[in-house]
Amino acid sequence: MLKNKTILVVGAAGLLGSKVINALLQANAQVIATDINLTGLQQQFDTGKNQNITLVSLDINNEAEVKRFFEQQPQLEGVVNCAYPRNKHYGKSFFDVSLSSFNDNVAMHLGSSFIIMQQSAALFLRQQSPMSIVNVSSIYGVVAPDFDIYEGTPMTMPVEYAAIKSAIVHLNKYVSSFIKDSRFRVNSISPGGLFNHQPQAFLDKYQQRTMGTGMLSADDMTGSVLFLLSEQSKYMTGQNLIIDDGFTL
Repeated sequence: MLKNKTILVVGAAGLLGSKVINALLQANAQVIATDINLTGLQQQFDTGKNQNITLVSLDINNEAEVKRFFEQQPQLEGVVNCAYPRNKHYGKSFFDVSLSSFNDNVAMHLGSSFIIMQQSAALFLRQQSPMSIVNVSSIYGVVAPDFDIYEGTPMTMPVEYAAIKSAIVHLNKYVSSFIKDSRFRVNSISPGGLFNHQPQAFLDKYQQRTMGTGMLSADDMTGSVLFLLSEQSKYMTGQNLIIDDGFTL
């Protein structure tokens, strides 16, 4: 579906980004993998063994750097933004979150999503050929958290995360509507919980909310990403695919 198409993956060194890259390479795409952590990328991907991937260091919270990067791209058929920038105070309980920390996390995560979408759109207008953007939202950008599943663990569902992920769902619609061209599409996936060695008490309660599988793996998300990048979804835009084993039912 994506043979010889050039796909940019932002936040490529992360849990989801690395799995998306593997799926894209298996689909014979040309991949530009960017992350602020270039060392992490180099440890995961050997460009000497695979000529279809290029590794680039990119700080998506540096506006000038992002603009310069996109100005240097002759053409992209797809952009997948898996980045998850946050500050050291991220993840505190609701009453412990300061206004400055909340604003900082929203600016870092939502702001970087904005600039990636903006510059992707600008590149599309220059290249005048189809482009599909895939953002990563969350079930908690769609429904309110179930705080009961966090009881007995040090975890919570960060308020910043809910605000950011719900905003991303609407930015899909805004940007699609603004560009208003069938060749330019912006969609997102909303994963349920992704397994990353969370406490067993949380995993057990989460599983009870699903159809039986519980937490999913990052690999479970890649099929939907490839679908949204491909011509198989060519008239889908401004949409949000929920992949959660029934958690939100």
